[in-house]
Amino acid sequence: MKKITVLLTLVSLIFTLNAQTSDSTLAGFKKISFEDLNQSTYKLIANDWALLTGGDTSSFNTMTISWGGFGCLWSLPVTFVFVKPERFTFGFMEKSGLYTLSFFDHEKYKDDLRICGTKSGRDGDKLKETKLSLITTPNGLKAFNEAEIIIECEVVYSDFLDEKGILHEPATKWYNGEKFHKMYVGKVLAVWVKEK
Repeated sequence: MKKITVLLTLVSLIFTLNAQTSDSTLAGFKKISFEDLNQSTYKLIANDWALLTGGDTSSFNTMTISWGGFGCLWSLPVTFVFVKPERFTFGFMEKSGLYTLSFFDHEKYKDDLRICGTKSGRDGDKLKETKLSLITTPNGLKAFNEAEIIIECEVVYSDFLDEKGILHEPATKWYNGEKFHKMYVGKVLAVWVKEK
């Protein structure tokens, strides 16, 4: 009986240590608080773009985004992004409820970001056409080693934009009878910045 108790204690200790270390390091990156992310959301997303990677290590897809933001919802630090249902990444967002945002030096990686925004993962491995290399975060999500900033998120709210809610007339030009984007609000799980 004592041997079983000791064994269970050791197993419990190993799981505890793994849980502590799995959320503490990402090679080449430093973990910071969301509050310490002193960046312009507009510049990061609208000007520099980002890679949104939906899913987890078992199945995922990435796409370039230029819409979204950071904020606070229900006293949670959050990001919000928009994905159309016809995008391949949409299914991964729906299935896993997890995503990362990877931000890059735009000038250095703009061609790679363009490929990820214009080619579909349905048609093959578009990442092979880029110089980007995948990494796995401590939370088991996919991101990119070349990123300057990585934000890991878990969806806490999602819903489709609705034409009745659009109060800015020019916004309708983005749809022309097509399906509306779905907005995903993600609780920030971790923020990583490239170590210099």
